Amino acid sequence: MTETRSDRPSWHEYFIGISDLVASRSTCLRRKVGAVLVKEKRILCSGYNGAPSKVPHCRETGCLRTQLNVPSGEKHELCRGVHAEQNAIIQAAYHGIRVNGSILYCTNQPCSICAKMIINAGIKTVYYKDGYDDPLTLDMFDKAKVELIRFET
Repeated sequence: MTETRSDRPSWHEYFIGISDLVASRSTCLRRKVGAVLVKEKRILCSGYNGAPSKVPHCRETGCLRTQLNVPSGEKHELCRGVHAEQNAIIQAAYHGIRVNGSILYCTNQPCSICAKMIINAGIKTVYYKDGYDDPLTLDMFDKAKVELIRFET
């Protein structure tokens, strides 16, 4: 039997789908986010949003941002969680994996804090599914020549 194009997902569909699966591990009560770092069609590392290792998760303690009435997109420092993009980059560093020149697939558009890390890690392209209102991200990616592509499913 001859395989047709519709029998398999494209590489972008494949990696975006994996970012969705990674997001299912999230312990955040507000938003489940997953990220996958890829180079030459090989997964380097993944990350999801949640509390740092050995720190109680929000599922156990409640959401600090909700308790403090912090709106989405503001005061990122008032949160126990580490963002999915940050966790993917941190895991790569922890395991000695070079991410320079890689592609990031993410369930959501990165915030400006993650954008700074993405730029300095040398990640060249970001594919994401859902938007996130952070104009500073768009401005920094534009200036740093990081390609930001919304993946339409």
